[in-house]
Amino acid sequence: METVIIVIHLMVVSALVGVVLLQRSEGGALGMGGGGGGLMSSRGTANVLTRATAILATAFFVTSLVLAILAGGHTERPSSILDRAAPPAGQGAPAAPGTPAPAAPGQGGGILDQLQQLQRPAAPAPAPQQ
Repeated sequence: METVIIVIHLMVVSALVGVVLLQRSEGGALGMGGGGGGLMSSRGTANVLTRATAILATAFFVTSLVLAILAGGHTERPSSILDRAAPPAGQGAPAAPGTPAPAAPGQGGGILDQLQQLQRPAAPAPAPQQ
């Protein structure tokens, strides 16, 4: 189903680009205002191309929305890369010496919390007992 809609979408896109390029420039920014003559009058051509552009633009938006809906149906819950940055406590590789232990669930084990823990000075070691 997605493949069919993608093919339709690509055909609509190429037709839309062609129709937009066929339209006569009205700005005249570089003096390329379009040539005279043609099979149809300039007013009739403008009306046909304007309507074709509107229809193709509508088809483009519809196919884009359908493709977005079909692509979004695969995930049930949005995921964030920040949620996966730190493994939960007790999982993954052991921490290197000098790095803080990951926070327990519910204590905020996000990236910002880990950075704040790294910036805090380490507690001084207790004096040896004699």
